[in-house]
Amino acid sequence: MAGLHNVAHRGYSAVAPENTLPALAAGVLSGATFIEFDVRTTADGVPVVIHDRTVDRTTDGTGKVWELTLDEVSALDAGSWFSPAYAGTRVPRLAEVLELLRPHAVLTPTADVTSFERPRVELLLEIKPPATLEQAKIIMGQVVDAGLLDRTVVQSFDPNIVRLVAEAAPEVRRGLLRDGFDTSQVDVARELGIVYCNPSMNAVIGSPETVAQLAEAGVAVMPWTANDVSLWPDLLKTGVVGLISDRTGELTGWAAARR
Repeated sequence: MAGLHNVAHRGYSAVAPENTLPALAAGVLSGATFIEFDVRTTADGVPVVIHDRTVDRTTDGTGKVWELTLDEVSALDAGSWFSPAYAGTRVPRLAEVLELLRPHAVLTPTADVTSFERPRVELLLEIKPPATLEQAKIIMGQVVDAGLLDRTVVQSFDPNIVRLVAEAAPEVRRGLLRDGFDTSQVDVARELGIVYCNPSMNAVIGSPETVAQLAEAGVAVMPWTANDVSLWPDLLKTGVVGLISDRTGELTGWAAARR
């Protein structure tokens, strides 16, 4: 159990609206070792942190993220859908998230989080499509400027985006997200030069031999989205190094109790 990565999926998204500053801060404060979040680029070229292709589900707006300007995205309420307590919470810019997670920050867990004092955490940054090389360079430039390159893993479901990241910042650790999972992933991992291959939870349980072969190739596995507590022991038996979950606090307690 020592060294198990507790990956806060879109922040501690069980207690605060996903991919917002309060959720990301709550993930750190609840014991996460990785903070996972999603990045898309607005129509005017600014990276923002949001999961879906459109803003419809998690804000009071409508439309594709890449067809909206930063001003339009920033004007949206990204908290009320989750709880009235988070009314007025905004879709954060990537730069704001990186500032939040920088080592010097001091954090207070409020809906208007700006900074906090916390242990070192890693960043699991997923770039969502569509994405261009120029957009990947802007994203990676912000990570470098924040002094967080050595603490960041950049992943995507799209192998072409992983290749763009390698071109934009060859030194950054990279990961590949997968729906399916079989031993063919080993060759894909070698070709892409990734250090993490992160498939669905059910795919991992169905193919523990793939976890073992990837480990032999130097590639670690952290499945998503591990919210069923009853499956956590079975997942660990496959050899995964971490769990990506919305239930960050519970995973912290569960892991501590098993040490």
